[in-house]
Amino acid sequence: MTTDSMARRGEPDLHSLSSWQRALECTRSALDKKAYDLVVLDTAKHTSIADYFVICSGRSDTQVQAIADAVGDHLTSLGEKPLRVEGREHGQWVLVDFSDVVVHVFYVPVRGFYDLERLWAKAPRAELPEPFLTQARSLKTGTEHA
Repeated sequence: MTTDSMARRGEPDLHSLSSWQRALECTRSALDKKAYDLVVLDTAKHTSIADYFVICSGRSDTQVQAIADAVGDHLTSLGEKPLRVEGREHGQWVLVDFSDVVVHVFYVPVRGFYDLERLWAKAPRAELPEPFLTQARSLKTGTEHA
């Protein structure tokens, strides 16, 4: 069955969002849960792992879990179920994998230890549109890396 025939029958198109749209929807749901120090890295030219990494922080393990749950729930409601969620039970570093977009939600002290922004320094930061840019700028812990 083709995607077009599924859409005509009223079934959800599981690939209806572009990678960038998927990254923005992940950003939306993370910021709605007050994720700190959110950045989106454009990794498409640097790896086949994903087109975008959405990286953000929570100030407690409970907030980390809530952010990861919100991202997964929101995208699932859009027909974009995560392929895998790792680390949720500990709430230190939760990875939510949507194939072309990977969301990394860190507990603030753990983020500095793994320092994904440094590891992926060649991947440019994607420019977030409004209102995401203003929201992301307002939710800073002061621990993010330039």
